[in-house]
Amino acid sequence: MKKLLTAPLLLGLLVFSVYLSSVTYAATLSQPSLSAADSASAAPVTSASPASVIDEVVWVVGDEAILKSDVEQMRLQAAQEGIRFKGNPDCAIPEQIAVQKLFLHQAALDSIEVTEAEISSGVNQQIEAWIQMAGSREKLEEYKRQTISQMRDQLHDDYRDRMLVQKMQQKLAEDIKVTPAEVRRYFKDMPQDSLPFVPTEVEVQIISQTPRVSPEEINRVKDELREYTDRVTKGETSFSTLARLYSEDPGTARNGGELGYTGRGVLDPAFAAVAFNLTDPKKISKVVESEFGFHIIQLIDKRGDKVNVRHILRKPVVSDSAITAAINRLDTLAVNLRTGEMPEELKKHFIKLPDKFSFEDAVPIYSDDKDTRNNIGLMANTSEGERTSKFRMQDLPQEVARVVDTMKVGQISNAFQMVNARGKTVCAIVKLKNRIDGHKATITEDFQILKNVVTAKLREQKIHKWVVDKIKATYVRIGDEYRDCDFEYQGWIK
Repeated sequence: MKKLLTAPLLLGLLVFSVYLSSVTYAATLSQPSLSAADSASAAPVTSASPASVIDEVVWVVGDEAILKSDVEQMRLQAAQEGIRFKGNPDCAIPEQIAVQKLFLHQAALDSIEVTEAEISSGVNQQIEAWIQMAGSREKLEEYKRQTISQMRDQLHDDYRDRMLVQKMQQKLAEDIKVTPAEVRRYFKDMPQDSLPFVPTEVEVQIISQTPRVSPEEINRVKDELREYTDRVTKGETSFSTLARLYSEDPGTARNGGELGYTGRGVLDPAFAAVAFNLTDPKKISKVVESEFGFHIIQLIDKRGDKVNVRHILRKPVVSDSAITAAINRLDTLAVNLRTGEMPEELKKHFIKLPDKFSFEDAVPIYSDDKDTRNNIGLMANTSEGERTSKFRMQDLPQEVARVVDTMKVGQISNAFQMVNARGKTVCAIVKLKNRIDGHKATITEDFQILKNVVTAKLREQKIHKWVVDKIKATYVRIGDEYRDCDFEYQGWIK
């Protein structure tokens, strides 16, 4: 689906859009300094006969060069993603790259950081989305003419930059608050046909169970990790080499298992407890079990309330028989829930049996999912930055969306297999709690959506002003062919 994006929104939504050229800018640049005073040392914009040019500098922002190849790579990526630019792409594309450089420079000044865990999660989500579109890993690799590992390497730095830009934008707009009165005033006189359209939304309850892994399989994984520890301790190899070869955390394996400086709050509690207690970089932790699998950890450094460690993750393999057993258990439970009949093994725990055994009754007893079991199984959507129980179909996990699509309100599904947010194979049944058909937004029913519209508008205005002010204080030089462009931001031509 094609999208028409304005400049400030593009930076937040164009995933992995700027692929850096293999052509290296000739000057050796130190820490960028984007003030107007740097004009004397900034690189000049080159010009030459198009027939003789392999690559050339087309813009300079501070002491950062934008190459013609950068512009062409972004144009190609946008075409692949089905994204159209507002206005002339020949003008809009270099402007977007220049604006990104302004945000990245400010993020460096403000010490904004992105952890390897965040990068890994984002890259994996993108690759999983591509796999779903292509149909399989093999078809994706054939289409891209790259291995999955090569895609991860290529996406890594671009996703890091995208996250830095987003965090910088969030910081710039963090003080924007919108009151209910402001929301009502904004939409008070708006024509009905101009109100936002709210697509169909659903509320879904889930019971999920993790198939049981055999003790033999768990011991196999632990023995592998202990063997890695012995090899490093004996000096046969390094921890980082083994992480690259064997770790099943793809985001950190490429960096020898290194997470980067990370706070305790973003780590699995069991993992964090061990990582923050390590004191000797020469020693390796005992085997640690987390929600993601089993790890060994090596300390690199501590800095304030953050720690930098390497780790190797290994995941026990779930057998087909264990998955089948979990599916069968949940199918039996689904039958009981449809009839309202409590399973025999539960009856002995009740002095007085309920009139009907409901999905809500079953969740705390049968579900392994800690995120939903204390909320009657209701799935939570945080894709828009706000926590809500309402999902657009495209925001649901694909396996859940496929099942829910044809269900009626109140219906309970058959059991199915899926991969949860932690990358683990689980089996689940779902109940469609509610379906809200698409409609024009109203203050009474969709206040949060309308509030988000107003907040986004104010945020866009504030970020736009920041960019314009930043341009005024920054040395900019652009090629003659761009001087007649109608830019989104004022001040590029000086």
